[in-house]
Amino acid sequence: MPKGYWIVHVSVKNADEYAEYVRLDTPIVERFGGRFIVRGGRNDTPETPQKDRHVVVEFPDYETALACYKSPDYQRAAEIRRAHSDSDFVIIEGTA
Repeated sequence: MPKGYWIVHVSVKNADEYAEYVRLDTPIVERFGGRFIVRGGRNDTPETPQKDRHVVVEFPDYETALACYKSPDYQRAAEIRRAHSDSDFVIIEGTA
């Protein structure tokens, strides 16, 4: 069964407040079997302007990735992300 992924591009507006989102979302993601593949780090965007921070989370499957995002616990944490960053959030099914 193909894995599911969150692909998120973020520009943080308030780093101190955003840190609370990171603290809260990590155990939620892990509870759904998610694993951070990329979380920040060096990057280069040679062809088009992008957000400052990039995150890729791998889940056992697409349905689990979607369920984690829609969960009440994650949605409470996401309110913090939305308030203190600009983000593009994609939930996608892998190829294998």
